[in-house]
Amino acid sequence: MIAPWISSLFFSFFFIFSFNRRQFAIASSSLPPSERAPVYGIPTTANRSTSWINDESSLSSISFPDGSMYRAILRDETNSSICGFFCIQGASCTSYLFAILLNRHDPVVIWSANRDYPIRNGAILNLTAANELVLYDVDGSKVWATNTTGKSIAGMKLNDNGNLVLFDGDNSMVWQSFDHPTDCLVAGQKLFQGQKLIPSVSSTNWAAQKDSYSLQVTNKGLFAYVESNPPLVYYRHLVNGTDTDKQTRYVEFFNGNLSFFNFSTEPSLPKKFPLQYMKLMPNGHLTVFEYDSSVGSVGWMAVADLLTGDLGECFYPLACGRNGICSGNQECSCPRSSFPGMDSFRAVNDSEPNMGCSQVTPLTCNATQNHTFIEIKNVKYFTYTVDIENVDLGTCTQACLNNCSCKAALFEYGDPSHSNGNCYLPTELFTMTKVNVENAIVYIKIQNERSNTWANLSQPQPHDSVPKTKNQVKTVVGSIIGSFVLLLIVVIGFTKLRDKKKKTNTQMEEEFLDQVPGMPTRFSYEELKTATGKFSKKLGEGGFGSVFEGTLRDGSMIAVKCLESLVHVKKSFLAEVESIGSIHHVNLVQLRGFCAWRSQRLLVYEFMSNGSLDQWIYHGDRKHVLKWDSRKKIILDISKGLAYLHEECRQKIIHLDIKPQNILLDEHFNAKVSDFGLAKLMDRDQSQVRTRMRGTPGYLAPEWLGSVITEKVDVYSFGIVLLEILCGRKNFDKSLPEENWHLLRVFERCWEHGTLLSIVDRYSEDMQIHGTEVVEMMKVASWCLQTDFRKRPSMSVVIKVLTGVINVESNLDYKFSYTSQQKTTVKHGKTSLPLLPSILSGPR
Repeated sequence: MIAPWISSLFFSFFFIFSFNRRQFAIASSSLPPSERAPVYGIPTTANRSTSWINDESSLSSISFPDGSMYRAILRDETNSSICGFFCIQGASCTSYLFAILLNRHDPVVIWSANRDYPIRNGAILNLTAANELVLYDVDGSKVWATNTTGKSIAGMKLNDNGNLVLFDGDNSMVWQSFDHPTDCLVAGQKLFQGQKLIPSVSSTNWAAQKDSYSLQVTNKGLFAYVESNPPLVYYRHLVNGTDTDKQTRYVEFFNGNLSFFNFSTEPSLPKKFPLQYMKLMPNGHLTVFEYDSSVGSVGWMAVADLLTGDLGECFYPLACGRNGICSGNQECSCPRSSFPGMDSFRAVNDSEPNMGCSQVTPLTCNATQNHTFIEIKNVKYFTYTVDIENVDLGTCTQACLNNCSCKAALFEYGDPSHSNGNCYLPTELFTMTKVNVENAIVYIKIQNERSNTWANLSQPQPHDSVPKTKNQVKTVVGSIIGSFVLLLIVVIGFTKLRDKKKKTNTQMEEEFLDQVPGMPTRFSYEELKTATGKFSKKLGEGGFGSVFEGTLRDGSMIAVKCLESLVHVKKSFLAEVESIGSIHHVNLVQLRGFCAWRSQRLLVYEFMSNGSLDQWIYHGDRKHVLKWDSRKKIILDISKGLAYLHEECRQKIIHLDIKPQNILLDEHFNAKVSDFGLAKLMDRDQSQVRTRMRGTPGYLAPEWLGSVITEKVDVYSFGIVLLEILCGRKNFDKSLPEENWHLLRVFERCWEHGTLLSIVDRYSEDMQIHGTEVVEMMKVASWCLQTDFRKRPSMSVVIKVLTGVINVESNLDYKFSYTSQQKTTVKHGKTSLPLLPSILSGPR
């Protein structure tokens, strides 16, 4: 056995990934002059105490055919990379990254400072006199900083390899972007122990997809993980050494490969690299891209997929989503029972089978006696950790039944007789892969709907006859007195128990709030009282309280929502804190903090100067008439906010109260979804959830009558809001003739007669001018308003329609009114169902 110390003598621990490597001859500095984007006086260095404002008057905007644009701050000396403010939406930009771009004439983002927190027009980047590079949004809030205060910094430059560097008076590096990788490595960049690559959510959503994949280096080698609890390895490349080997290792990307080194064996690599970058993709692939500058070329091309050669498409953990089965050339299906008509899984999205499968009846720990299994033979899993060694199949499955967290029993026979083997009990189930082996089998746990829970209940017993006696009166009087005393004892005991429980719940709530991730500030009641001038300037009020305008000590304006003494206040408060306390999106109102003091419950939001959408679209209530372009942008903003809640959070968040009063507008009429007091959280593998009816009459989807809902209830509410925006009226308006009270009935009638132009907002001349385009948008509303929720699009599909990527589904049902529910939910403007009130309406 070779002693561990010998490993430090080796020059390098190379591992070559399985792909046919091409010889790249295009160095980043050798691009033809005709293909280089013009410099326009962009500097290569910047001195301390310099600021840059993200607007057209301060920085020149450079646009590209794909619709993206950037405002340059620095370039490198070879003009192969640039840093500045980047937006993928071009002229319609509402959010930007401070980013480094590779190849100025066909740019790709290789690093960004604020990937999770996009900034807006007017944001400021400041290389301060206090030796720190800081990014502020337009409202003055700090978004990102290098945290180099106390170090000596003379200036900033962008190196030829795309590395942004802060340097001191001796031109020595103090801080560099290479130490903070995002999802990419460029040629010559190293990935050290303790650093990781995390993919973005998508090509249009830069936020880190923290609940999917990651790539990182340890002292044992290179590992690719899928995020779970704990993270699971789906790719590994081990290097020589032992578990106690503490040498600092890293991988370096050059010439299309990753190679492994120790610090003690750091190689001498070429100074010029091919124009390449490596990216961890949202699907877990590690892809190498090369720029092809030949005539007629498409530009950036994927030239290598470094993990797939070893894994195969089906061995990526989410190749077919959670609970999915992958076979052949990534053909995805759901687990099926051997009993006809008893399928326990269905596709999350029938049109996208790689999105995974959800259980028809979710597992519950309250009914473990009804757990059973679906058997899938000849199946391999991307990882296998032996939980129980050398046991029979029955012992393995019983161990899973005994553990409610177990989602499946993966069993691999260890001997030819197929008697004993090894058992793995995962708590999350990702994609399984069909293979031509006979020694692997998986038992997936399901909830058996055919419960016998009630079968063994005792039958009522006949009462014994009570003979009459002469002491019957005494017995009755004694019973009454005894019952009274017993009742009194019960009442006193209940009161004490209630008070104790109330105190305990308050303590638990306090502890919960202190542990909510992402909550920026816990304000004191006195602090908010001062900020709001003793709650003197009311912005609006609604079902659960009032909202007041305030100003914090730093000068930033806030809106303080005071939840008042109603029975559902605590649930609303906790729901709102839990749902949006740890998320951030440009189209969601930011929850800046909260206050929980005695019986007071207050939520602190960013201030939205233009109030709620209802003030701008309802005739008679509106402040001014919005033009068509403004309405289109508001519609797209709402879509993006909802898509983020439904598809991009760790848990699905169903808002449950989408309406114009809960859509707020900032000074630039950017729309943001607010008021999460009724929100419902769902695990990503859940397809539906059962809950009592909640929301606002007129915006409720038909399936609410069955109390089993999906995120498509928000899609339906969005369809109503969309229709109100286009028509400039409320969905229920008694000021109109009776036949026009219900907007859906009018909408249905106009579809039948082909007179949709007649309901376009007649109080807006601009809307009338764009009437044809507005009518086309009504088709989107029609799709969202389908009575069968399965026919409604997801919000991400709505975004694709709004941006012109795809067309509206053509086979739609135009029967919208479902009169029976309208009669049930609204009667002369009053609610007749036991609905929870909407948290807050009115201006902010």
